[in-house]
Amino acid sequence: MELGNKKQLLERILNVFETGSTEGDYGNISIFHDGPGKIRQVTYGRSQTTEYGNLKRLVRDYSNAGGTFSLELGQFVDRIGVTPLVDNAEFKNLLKRAGREDSVMRPVQDKFFDEVYFQPAMDWADSHGFTLPLSGLVIYDSFVHSGKIRQDIRNKFAEVPPSAGGEEKAWITAYVKARQSWLANHSNPELHPTVYRTKCFKREIDRNNWDLTQLPINANGVDVS
Repeated sequence: MELGNKKQLLERILNVFETGSTEGDYGNISIFHDGPGKIRQVTYGRSQTTEYGNLKRLVRDYSNAGGTFSLELGQFVDRIGVTPLVDNAEFKNLLKRAGREDSVMRPVQDKFFDEVYFQPAMDWADSHGFTLPLSGLVIYDSFVHSGKIRQDIRNKFAEVPPSAGGEEKAWITAYVKARQSWLANHSNPELHPTVYRTKCFKREIDRNNWDLTQLPINANGVDVS
């Protein structure tokens, strides 16, 4: 997918979705019941990676980078995703301080979120024939929020992707509608409020902003340009 200068815009919108700030809150910690079996887990960082997802890799990357808190956080690496740390005050405090006080953490997170979420999302978009910036935003958001383009959501509509002869705008429109219904009716009520994401995409679809040139874009109440 050729995004030109749109990558930063996509990242700023996702930063707002995840932490409320266009620049991203690198020390942000949230707790949700979205771990295995709906257990509570830590979500952390600029684009919020999870305790039972990729947080272990992020903390390992930071530990290897020799930051101010690398030694202390490094002692937790083998426990992340194995032993629940959601109530470990020391661990959470170290994460917050590393994100907000240590300049080393910022580039570590930028590289991590690019490699783990952005590039895989763009690879998926390319392999399925998507080319438009708004499509890239929708796909990238799904990789950050759900880890992938979920097949159970795709099964809810008949459109096929461009790589299979489908029409790009029709597929994205159908996917956003199906994903909004999935979020709004999920068995985990903590997902219900996150329809602000798909509502943002629907607004941009409605104003035909497929190239994301009509700015600002309202992302959950924050104007992003």
